[in-house]
Amino acid sequence: MEADMAPQGTTAPQGATAMIDETVIATVTADAARDPPTTPPAGAMRVASESPPPKKREPTPDLTNITLVTERKRRLTQWDIKPPGYENVTAEQAKLSGMFPLPGAPRQQAMDPTKLQAFMNQPGNAVNSASLKPTNSRQAKRLIVSNLPASATDETIASYFNLQLNGLNVVESTDPCALAQVSADHSFALVEFKTAADATVALALDGQSMEADDTDGAANGSAAGLQIRRPKDYIVPAVVDDPNYEPGRVSNVVIDTPNKISVTNIPPYLTSEQVLELLNSFGELKAFVLVQDNGTEESRGIAFCEYLDPTATEVAIKGLDAMELGDRHLKVRKASIGITQVAGVEMGVNAMSMLAGTTSTDSEVTRVLQLLNMVTPEELMDNDDYEEICEDVRDECQKYGQISELKVPRPIGGSRQSAGVGKIYVKFDSPESATKAFRALAGRKFADRTVVATYFPEENFEVSAW
Repeated sequence: MEADMAPQGTTAPQGATAMIDETVIATVTADAARDPPTTPPAGAMRVASESPPPKKREPTPDLTNITLVTERKRRLTQWDIKPPGYENVTAEQAKLSGMFPLPGAPRQQAMDPTKLQAFMNQPGNAVNSASLKPTNSRQAKRLIVSNLPASATDETIASYFNLQLNGLNVVESTDPCALAQVSADHSFALVEFKTAADATVALALDGQSMEADDTDGAANGSAAGLQIRRPKDYIVPAVVDDPNYEPGRVSNVVIDTPNKISVTNIPPYLTSEQVLELLNSFGELKAFVLVQDNGTEESRGIAFCEYLDPTATEVAIKGLDAMELGDRHLKVRKASIGITQVAGVEMGVNAMSMLAGTTSTDSEVTRVLQLLNMVTPEELMDNDDYEEICEDVRDECQKYGQISELKVPRPIGGSRQSAGVGKIYVKFDSPESATKAFRALAGRKFADRTVVATYFPEENFEVSAW
């Protein structure tokens, strides 16, 4: 027994060590078999766990006595309810009226009720067809005046027309001439009026002269006077029913139509009845007015008329033009001369879109090309972007001809609604070069936008009349 026990601090025999190792291995193996590892060995496939058993479908509740949402009574909160009379007014239009300020803010000056009524008479999402009429375009309010005196300036020309038109019975506003722009070479001036009707009256001043001293703005009657005409892109108004016309009665309001006649150089001593009798000899009149001063009722030697039968228009012009009356010769012509539009074009936007797909009108070829849908106001406000855009356009357009001038209007005073903003104007040395560029650039992509190209009147380009 003493031989089997080893003293402390001595090494166990080799056989005893082997027995201890086998005992430890057996214990570890048993533990591993009882608690297998949770992580599978490398290369082993994971076994998907079984899905939980499906839940039983709940029965559909009985909705017999349940009130529908659409029929449920709600408390009136006044949200999204427009005031009476504003059913067809959009939120933007209501803000512009000045009648709905923010809480605590002072009420602004109210909008003219007559203008606000125009909003109420049309659907909120509809475009007012009146804004699409040619008579409301800027071209209808513009005139080209040439043969100017050497001393004429923008201010003197505008003052001359205002002095000539103020106080007439056919002009409703004061100072109807809105602006005048003289070209750089002083060969002509572009004059814009407040309304198309004012421009028609000013057109009748053709042949009159401006005095060097424009304090009175009188015409000196010289044969070599002002030469006044419509712009080349002027569109003749369509024939519409005159609401003021009554059968058997001659209206004193002559609206702009293709059949409106202008009679000038009438002796001032002739009365309205005498001129009316002369015009009636060529047919029954629909409307007639003799231009007079409101204060003195003195004739200005100008009359406008329209015949009830359109076929009498040409007959009257041929018979009356150059007719001698006293010491003068009448000058008779149509008051509206320009591009004739398609019949019935004064319609809605949808109808115009359909018409655009079936009608093509070739515009007059000029040396100026107008490029649209290329730039935005934000891009033009940045100086670096502006210079880069001008350089890109100039480099591309030079491939088709020599460029005389490039104009890219920029926003003025931070306003994104300035005239011409978003358009690019390129003037070439010849119409042939402009045509080459037109055919090459139209439909191209610029900054991921499709380029739209069209010709632009040179006279408008010279005075930057966008």
